Amino acid sequence: MANAPVASDPLQVFCTIDSELGARELASSLVRDRLAACVQVLGPIHSVYRWEGAVEEAAEWLLLMKTTAERFSSLRDAVVAAHPYDVPEVVAVPIEAGLPEYLSWIAESTG
Repeated sequence: MANAPVASDPLQVFCTIDSELGARELASSLVRDRLAACVQVLGPIHSVYRWEGAVEEAAEWLLLMKTTAERFSSLRDAVVAAHPYDVPEVVAVPIEAGLPEYLSWIAESTG
C-alpha cells in the first residue's frame, strides 16, 4: 500500500487550454500566487477527444505545472476559476524522483 502524500511531496500537474495568451496569463498568475513553482507552456498541440458524444479536434496549449501536494487544491481551484472550459483538464501525478535541490526549490517556491 502506498504511503499517504506528504504536504511537501512534489507534483506535476497537466492542463490544456485553448489559446497561447490564456496559457501565458494562467501560468503567470499561478507562479505569481505561489501556487506553482514553474509552469511550462507547450504548443500548439493537436488534441483529439470525445466531448458530448462526438469526437472533437482542437489546437491547444499544454501547461506543465510544478507544485506540491499541499498547494494542489488551491492550484486546482485557481485553474478552474480562470479556465474557459466547462471541464478543464487538471491532472496531477507525483514526482517520484528528481534532483533533490530541484525538488526542494519546488517546495520553497510554493511555500
